[in-house]
Amino acid sequence: MASGKNVVPEAKSALDRFKMEAASEVGVNLKDGYNGDLTSKQAGSVGGQMVKKMIESYERNMK
Repeated sequence: MASGKNVVPEAKSALDRFKMEAASEVGVNLKDGYNGDLTSKQAGSVGGQMVKKMIESYERNMK
């Protein structure tokens, strides 16, 4: 179901900041715009870190 479109367009800048923060935490140098030169491992580590942080946030808010 990933269409590449944000359900809430206003959230794009927040998602971009979140992605940059996650990339920094795992040592991946992202730049604004195109990042097609990343390896699959680098891209996966950024996505994995984002998911990890979202789960941690959800778990904190459940308490």
